[in-house]
Amino acid sequence: MSTRTFRITVRGSFDGLTEEQRAALLADAARHDMLTAEFTPEGHLTYDVAARPFFTFRFLAEGEAEEDILDATAHAELAAETWLTERGYGFKRLSSQAQDLTLAPMSKRQRQAAARDDS
Repeated sequence: MSTRTFRITVRGSFDGLTEEQRAALLADAARHDMLTAEFTPEGHLTYDVAARPFFTFRFLAEGEAEEDILDATAHAELAAETWLTERGYGFKRLSSQAQDLTLAPMSKRQRQAAARDDS
């Protein structure tokens, strides 16, 4: 059985931030800039609270069966909730999207490389 790679995005918005929490997020904003976004097993957080209250966690997970994406998504949502709760950040409208990369269409460059390998 082959390993499947899943990308899971958990989105939401901060809710009821105190001035201290907002200041802490702003002070740490450079580490969470959208230009540095990546999918990681532990989850990578991006936000721009100076512009809007929304945040995004990006998780990378693996599984062996197509159904494993459901467990991976639930784990990602729980990890995001835990991170926020442990720091006392209120949040609302949590939603998630997951993609099984083994089912994603190949790009033109990938198709060309596969054709060269088959030759």
